[in-house]
Amino acid sequence: MDAYITVRREASGESVVQKSRFIGWAAPCETEEEALSFLRRIREMYRDATHHCYAYVIGANNGIMRYSDDGEPGGTAGLPIMNVLRAGQVVNVCVVVVRYFGGTLLGTGGLVRAYTQGCKDALEAARVVRMERTAHVLCDVPYSVWDPLTHAARSLPVQIQEPAFGSSVTFTLAVRSGDLDRVMDTLGQVTGRKIKTEPKDETFDPWEIGSD
Repeated sequence: MDAYITVRREASGESVVQKSRFIGWAAPCETEEEALSFLRRIREMYRDATHHCYAYVIGANNGIMRYSDDGEPGGTAGLPIMNVLRAGQVVNVCVVVVRYFGGTLLGTGGLVRAYTQGCKDALEAARVVRMERTAHVLCDVPYSVWDPLTHAARSLPVQIQEPAFGSSVTFTLAVRSGDLDRVMDTLGQVTGRKIKTEPKDETFDPWEIGSD
């Protein structure tokens, strides 16, 4: 599987447009069953809402794409949500925008803008990330090089995880697989080749967009 863009966590954002309340929820979903389960949960959470409009994309190649206006005029709710996901190439995600009608008709353009913003609010809250193949390396360094290593790591595409301070400092280094050789060479130079390493595993991990 290649790298793909999704959301880090389940979260929500909210806005009010001419007294109508729009609550956007986003959640990572790896299967259509997970997306439908999330949709059911949001519908239950907001049983008294006027509309529960949604879109979801499953599969790194957009294998499954579904959306619904849920009673809003055709093309004014589900499709705008889907368009935001497609524009951002966000996959393995379900977004539900809940509306509580405030008594004022928004018109076609107003609805499109409101549901577009509802989706953007949800994605911002859920944190859009890039899932990339990531190598995890067990590392051991003497205390004398810990500070230079952490200083150098701040400008490298790495994550230092689970540091433990005993007779030396041990930790797990998460590095995108494509950056592994370059990063380990740099850290080797910074530590005077005093870093001991042992490969651990390789998984798909979230990385902030632009963390190069």
